[in-house]
Amino acid sequence: MLRGIRNASSNWVGKTIMTIVMGVLIISFGVWGIADIFRGFGRSTLATIGSTEISTEQFRQTYNDRLQQIGRQFGRPLTPDQARSFGIDRQVLQQVIAEAALDEQARRLGLGQSDEETMKSILADPNFKGVGGAFDPNRFQQVIRQFGFTEQRYMTEQRKVALRRQIAGTVTAGLAVPNTMLQVASQFQNEQRAIDYLKLTEGQVGTIDPPSAEVLAAYYQQHKAQFRAPEYRKIAYVVMTPDSVAKWTDVSDADARKVYEERKDKLSTPERRQVSQMVFPNAEEAEAARKKIADGASFDDIATQRGLKPADVELGLVSKADMLDPAVANAAFSLPAGEVSQPIKGAFGTALVRVSKIEPGVQPSYESVAQTIKREIALDRARAEVQTQHDKMEDARAGGANVVEAAKTLGLTAVTIEAVDRSGRGPDGQPVKDIPQGLDLATQAFNADVGVDTDAISYQNGYVWFDVLGVTPSHERNLDEVKDQVEARWRAEQITERLRKMATELVQKLGTDGKLADVAPAGVKVETATGLKREGTTTVPASVVEAVFKTAKDGTGQSQGGTGTEWFVFRVTDITVPPVDLASADVTKLKDALVQRITDEQVGEYIAWLEKDLGTKINEQAVAQATGAASN
Repeated sequence: MLRGIRNASSNWVGKTIMTIVMGVLIISFGVWGIADIFRGFGRSTLATIGSTEISTEQFRQTYNDRLQQIGRQFGRPLTPDQARSFGIDRQVLQQVIAEAALDEQARRLGLGQSDEETMKSILADPNFKGVGGAFDPNRFQQVIRQFGFTEQRYMTEQRKVALRRQIAGTVTAGLAVPNTMLQVASQFQNEQRAIDYLKLTEGQVGTIDPPSAEVLAAYYQQHKAQFRAPEYRKIAYVVMTPDSVAKWTDVSDADARKVYEERKDKLSTPERRQVSQMVFPNAEEAEAARKKIADGASFDDIATQRGLKPADVELGLVSKADMLDPAVANAAFSLPAGEVSQPIKGAFGTALVRVSKIEPGVQPSYESVAQTIKREIALDRARAEVQTQHDKMEDARAGGANVVEAAKTLGLTAVTIEAVDRSGRGPDGQPVKDIPQGLDLATQAFNADVGVDTDAISYQNGYVWFDVLGVTPSHERNLDEVKDQVEARWRAEQITERLRKMATELVQKLGTDGKLADVAPAGVKVETATGLKREGTTTVPASVVEAVFKTAKDGTGQSQGGTGTEWFVFRVTDITVPPVDLASADVTKLKDALVQRITDEQVGEYIAWLEKDLGTKINEQAVAQATGAASN
C-alpha cells in the first residue's frame, strides 16, 4: 500500500490526486475532531494499565517474536491458529500487561536505577563482547539495532527489567517450602507402579473391506472441512545473516596472527603445580621449621607436629593465578618439583611452601587455532556488513523496489516459493524445503498481503526480507481429488473403533480377578512394565501411564496408545511409594522447583492485585487483529 502511494505520487497527476485526498482527511479531522474518531481506545492502543498504554504495534512485535522463538525450538513455524489453540496469544498478552503493571508500580513507588548501574549490566552482557572477550561498542549497536532498539531505548528497557526484578524480589523474599509439602510432592513424583498388559494392534481387528462408493461419499460429506485445500501464498524472500556473509569473507594471516598475539594468554593452558603451604605466626617459627627440614625432617612431619591435617596444608593442583597471595605464588612457581621453599613473608604470615608435582603449561600454536580465530574475525566483520546491507536494502525498498528488485541491486539472490500454507507446507503436504529451519516465514506472510510493505524479520543475528507475490484462496476439493486421503482416514477410524470395542469387552471379561492370559486374543502375549512413574516413563505411551495412575491396585483399565491403531488393556499389579530422604540431591532439586513455583505464584497474585488496583482495560478487537484472529 505504501509503495503504491509512493508510485502514485511520483508524477504531477498523482501528486494532485494525493493532495486532494489528504486535504479531505484533514478537513474530516477538523469537522469531527480527533477525540471523536479515537473515542475510548485509540486505534493504536491495545490495552491500558493505570496511566500506561500498550500499543497494538508493541504487542504485535512481541507476539511475533515469541512465535519465531517457538518455531526455532520446534524446527517449524506455528500457524496463527495453532498459536491461539496453544494459548500463546493470551500468554503474551498477560506478559506485556504484567510488565506494564510492574513498571507503573515502580513509578508509584519512586524506584529508580542510575545510568551507571544500568551500563554495568550491559558491559557485562556476553552478547556484546567481541573477539577479544571485551565489550565491543560496534557489536552492541549492531545487536540492538537488529531488534529495533536505539541505545537510549535499550537502556530504558534494561532499567525497567532491573526495577521489575527489585519489586518481584521484595514480594518473594523469604519464601520457603514446608517439609510436609516437600515430602508429599516427593512421594507423588516418585511413586512407582507395575502392570501386566495386552497390546492390541491392527492385526487383531480382522479384515476391513473397502468402503462402498456411497459410504465413502457420505463420510466425505460429513468431514468435508477436513479435506479443503488450504490457502496458499507465493512468496519471494532474501536472507542475510553473519554466517552467510562470513562464508565469503577472507581474513589474512596477518590479521589472525595479531588477534592470536593479543589472546595468547587466554588461549593457552597455564602451568599448574601441586602446592602445599604452612603458615606460621612469625618468622622465627618458620625459620626453625625450615632448619628441621634441612636436618632431615619432612614437610609432612612438621605439619603433623603442629597438629595440621592434610586438608589444612594442601592447596591442590593450582595455576599461579589461582593463588591469592602474590608473594607465595611467586615462590611456589620458582621452586623445582619436590623442593620446600625458604620462609616467605606473605600477606597472611610467614609461610613454607612445597611443590610436589609440576604440569607444564600448553601454548597452542598459531596454526592449531588459526581457523577458529579467522572464523571469529569473519563473523565480527560480517555483522558490520549485515547492518550496512540492511540499510541499503531498506533504502532500495523505500524507493519503491520490491524484494527481488532490491536484492538484485545488492548482488543478492532472492528465493521464490510458489506455494506455502500457514503451516509452512506445500501442496504436497510436506514442509517447504526452501524455508530455512527456524524461520517463521509462513506466519509472517499470512499476516501480510500482496503489495503490502513488510518489516524485515530478525533471524540468526541477521535479517530476512520478503514480499507476498500472490494468494491462492482456500477452496473445497471434490471427492475425486482427495479420495485416497478420505479412504485412509475412514479406515483409520474403523480400526480405532474396533480396538476400543475389543478393549472394552476384554476389561469386562477380566472383572476383578480374571487373568489377562485367559482373555488374550490369539497372537497377543501378556507383557509386563515395572517402575512406571507419572513423568519420564518411556516403556509404554504417556496416555497409558496416565490411565494406570488413575487405577487402584489390582484394578483393570484400558487406554489408547500413542496412535489410534494400538490399544492397551492392563491390570495394576503393584504400587510402591519410596521413602523420602529430605537431604538427597533429587529432593533438593524438587525443593528448588517448588520454591520457583511458589515464587511465580506469589508474583502472579501480586501482579493480579496490581492490575486490579491500577485499573486494566483490554481492547479485544486490537488483540484479535494483532494475532490474526480477526481474519477468521
